[in-house]
Amino acid sequence: MAQSDALLQAAREGAGERELLDIDLPARFRAAFTRKEEVGIFEGETDKDVRRSLHVGEVDMPELAPDECVVAVMSAAINFNTVWSAIFEPMPTFAFLERFGRRGWNASRHDLPYHILGSDGAGVVVRTGAGVKNWKVGDRVVLSPSYVDEEDHGSYDDGMMSETQLAWGFETNFGSLGEYCIVKANQLIHKPKHLTWEEAGSNTLCAATAYRMLVGSHGARMKQGDIVLIWGATGGLGSYATQLVKNGGGIPVAVVSSEAKADIVRAQGCEHIINRNALDLGEQGLRHPKAGRVLGEAIRRLVGEDPGITFEYLGRETFGASVYVTKRGGKIVTCGSSTGFRHEYDNRYLWMRLKSIIGSHGFNYHEAVQTNRLFSLGMLHPTLSKVFPLEGAGDATRAVQTNAHIGKVAVLCGATAEGQGVDDPEMRERIGEEKLNLYRR
Repeated sequence: MAQSDALLQAAREGAGERELLDIDLPARFRAAFTRKEEVGIFEGETDKDVRRSLHVGEVDMPELAPDECVVAVMSAAINFNTVWSAIFEPMPTFAFLERFGRRGWNASRHDLPYHILGSDGAGVVVRTGAGVKNWKVGDRVVLSPSYVDEEDHGSYDDGMMSETQLAWGFETNFGSLGEYCIVKANQLIHKPKHLTWEEAGSNTLCAATAYRMLVGSHGARMKQGDIVLIWGATGGLGSYATQLVKNGGGIPVAVVSSEAKADIVRAQGCEHIINRNALDLGEQGLRHPKAGRVLGEAIRRLVGEDPGITFEYLGRETFGASVYVTKRGGKIVTCGSSTGFRHEYDNRYLWMRLKSIIGSHGFNYHEAVQTNRLFSLGMLHPTLSKVFPLEGAGDATRAVQTNAHIGKVAVLCGATAEGQGVDDPEMRERIGEEKLNLYRR
């Protein structure tokens, strides 16, 4: 048996610290990556199929820095930043790796002709750097994608205000889509014990982003009774936003694109649902100047008033309508632009009605820990819909690229099958498989 397989197998089977340390760390491992030499292969093409640019093969194990850990990845997840990386837009991520590499010795390891992607995952710590204090080999963890330099003074106010903050697996190398990954110790979070590897490794990026946008002190600060418009309510972000709004005493108004998706958010306890394909918007759809009026009327028919908070991440297609429908003095909180970065909206409805646009990016370590605590308490549930093997990382990313999915998409890396990694079956039974597998029905 290869050393790589021996270590992964021991980690899967729950081996202790001593046993894991007795097995050599492999010199090479399998991972999903892009190649620098292929930047530009999609130039002039309409369908930039990520299956052409995302490769699975062996890569070298990097040297470990004192504040880092090696994690045997059991499962990872696909986020939209994996799609951006694989189509080399809005800029090739190799530019991020080159810039990061200029910071010094530890960072220079990241500037390679290949980029191991992945910003979400779960697994077992198999090595710790000399400076790691609070984590040990054998710990079962989920991974936060916020890569923060604790020597940057900005991180002591809010990790996301650090000028050196990066998105791990997107702006750094050695991400989660492989048998092993390299993380800073301050990216580790204890794994919720009742979740499988694929469930636990699919939540943090989207769930904690939604937490910061809606609940945390840096976002909209939702309160009881707030009406919250949630675009794409069965998407990676929206599926958690709906749960957070309900948990916090808010009133979610979910926007979906089909009756099947409406059934899912209804099962999450959301009463007020708008199928945007049923709105009379014309050929321009939501970008039509009158789309906001049509949407606003639909919202008021459901809940009797305009939303105080609009949860935005779609961007160009929806932003104008979002600004219009949000109530006087309300907040539009945005963390992305999956339909386009350049937004158009009528500024009169912003300034004359005293509305606010709040930019929100990622989350800090505390917010990531607090979000995973909600999963551990059974107050948030996974929204996983599809699982692929590591060899199918390109297919998994393609599913997200073409929106052929709902909720989250996972990739098994070290885990050999779905359903592994549960440490508290009693709690899982109390919650019920129906809630935990709602998005896989």
